[in-house]
Amino acid sequence: MEKNKEERKRKIPFWAAITPLLVMIVSIGYAVIVFGQDPHIPILIAAVAAGLVAYFYGFKWKEIEESVYNGIRLVLPGVSIIMLVGVVIGAWIGGGVVATMVFYGLKLISPSWFLVSITLICVIVSLSIGSSWSTMGTVGVAGMGIGISMGLPAPMVAGAIISGSYFGDKMSPLSDTTIMASGLTKTDLVDHIKHMFYTTIPGLAIALIAYFFLGRNAAKSGPNSSDIQETLTVLQDSFVISPFLLIVPLIVIIMVARNVPAIPAIIVGIFLGFLSQIFIQGGNAGDAFAALYSGYVLESGNALVDDLFNRGGLDSMMFTVSLVLVAMAFGGILENTGMLQSILDQILKIAKTAKSVITATILSSFTMNVTCADQYISIVVPARMYAKLYRDKRLHSKNLSRALEDGGTLTSVFVPWNSCALFIFATLGVSAFQYAPYAILNFIVPIISIIYAFTGFSIVKLSETEAITLEKEERASMNA
Repeated sequence: MEKNKEERKRKIPFWAAITPLLVMIVSIGYAVIVFGQDPHIPILIAAVAAGLVAYFYGFKWKEIEESVYNGIRLVLPGVSIIMLVGVVIGAWIGGGVVATMVFYGLKLISPSWFLVSITLICVIVSLSIGSSWSTMGTVGVAGMGIGISMGLPAPMVAGAIISGSYFGDKMSPLSDTTIMASGLTKTDLVDHIKHMFYTTIPGLAIALIAYFFLGRNAAKSGPNSSDIQETLTVLQDSFVISPFLLIVPLIVIIMVARNVPAIPAIIVGIFLGFLSQIFIQGGNAGDAFAALYSGYVLESGNALVDDLFNRGGLDSMMFTVSLVLVAMAFGGILENTGMLQSILDQILKIAKTAKSVITATILSSFTMNVTCADQYISIVVPARMYAKLYRDKRLHSKNLSRALEDGGTLTSVFVPWNSCALFIFATLGVSAFQYAPYAILNFIVPIISIIYAFTGFSIVKLSETEAITLEKEERASMNA
């Protein structure tokens, strides 16, 4: 009885739960848009507002503090990868690996076909390894160098890389988000992937068609062959270019494809890049260590090449890491004090039909990306919320698992303070506001998914037998 009384006392109403979000929007708008400042402090102000709301509704400081820690703990594996990717970029630039990939890319790929080519390359790599981050941190970095050297706009190149990388992140049976969405909804993994074909394959086709026309038009105004030849000459003068250096990224991709965890695979890539800088590029150990921490320094005299290759290192990722931690502190308070649930409860009130349930799932996953700044939360929380509602509406669980990925996995890149968008900014050097119009797969698939929800196309209903079986299983689990 006392416990129920305490729960009623601590339930935070919708108007109070949404207050920290309004504070965040106003703070970011004021600091970032008006003054051009970074979003760290505005999000920190929103976290303080969330803490004050929780305190007012009976949460003790110790509980609020633990909510912050819980939010940060959730993203620590991702933070580790962010830091290591910074190190591997420094190692691969210093070791000539990136220069070699850019060199052969410029020689082999036509500028008008580059956007299509880099998208398909990222599709293949991400399908093989199941990770958008690893794909962008390896192939994506080289792709940015090639595309920019061809005169293509950086946001356009980044958008193509993101689309290709997230195709595999969504469709690969090795992807953690794919496994998570199917597991949380109790959907067979193969059925889950097959069901996503209906939205993701058309999305990829539309993206490739768009990239073909974008690439063809951009190539007309790009540099001429003499400019590209000058870039090739500068690369040869600044680095030892060797096809053997392509073995380095190939080893990392093979390791991850063979189920070696991402962190050990990246560490191997760092070690190989470090050795390449010393034994192939002829550098000394001190310079190689400096590239790992503060990034590689190149003074070739060519502004374009210098801008492309003066980057990387652990220190370059600290802006991103600090923003991820602040954002997750804010998200942790919202999630663990029930404010997030209060917001989502309002969404559930309008989900009366199958079409509105699926649409609400997609919008809820996007809301999680905005409020909690993490791709995993955008899958976990709606999966818990909507599972019973889908059963009640006689909707098969693979509708839910697909909606979670369409609305959660893909839209994470559009929220500037989300861990995925921050990783992209740190790795590819392009902000979410810049690449958003060109990450075509990521915004077209949720739209297709919502259209399917309203038309009923590819929406699978439960048979009466399946519905009865699920109800029996649910009752059994409640009585266990």
